[in-house]
Amino acid sequence: MKLYASLTSPYARKVRIVFAEKRIECALVEASPWDADSPIPQFNPLGKVPVLVFDDGTSLFDSRVIVEYLDSVSPVSRLLPEGNRPRIAVRRWEALADGILDAASAIVIERRRATSRQNDEWIRRQRNKMELGVAMLARDLEDSPWCWSEGFSLADIATGVALGFLDLRFPDFDWRKEYPNLARHQEKLAKRQSFIDTLPSSS
Repeated sequence: MKLYASLTSPYARKVRIVFAEKRIECALVEASPWDADSPIPQFNPLGKVPVLVFDDGTSLFDSRVIVEYLDSVSPVSRLLPEGNRPRIAVRRWEALADGILDAASAIVIERRRATSRQNDEWIRRQRNKMELGVAMLARDLEDSPWCWSEGFSLADIATGVALGFLDLRFPDFDWRKEYPNLARHQEKLAKRQSFIDTLPSSS
């Protein structure tokens, strides 16, 4: 199987971290959905990364679907807990972190437009979602050692990826100063090899 992904995509980074934590081997194919000759649409008609393509040509897309599949095929380092309520709790963390990414990505895309065509109200609206989302992450984490109390899970991966993307694209947002508990948690996550190996550049 192959994972089609952009190295700067936070959604792809989440999946790549899961691959590493689960110790599942997979070929990585760098591909941007923005390129005119991108191979992405033939595997995902929505034109988004990441896309996991199996040897028979079938594909999985949306990072949440891929992550759930990967966690189900290997018992190594289970990232989603058993039981409905714990699983939903971890999924809630992922939904919040992904929502922060959705808002942040919308701003990044809008800022690629000519300055005269950018919608400032739209940017402010997305920025507000992003900032409120981070505030909720901090409130939910409190002083816990992990996002979900039982230990390292998909909740930590999703949160760490979201905060890492803010560092990459929004250096003016000093969330570390405002939320020291998140800063401590991110520092711990950043030392994991899976996070080190998938750290995106600013390009």
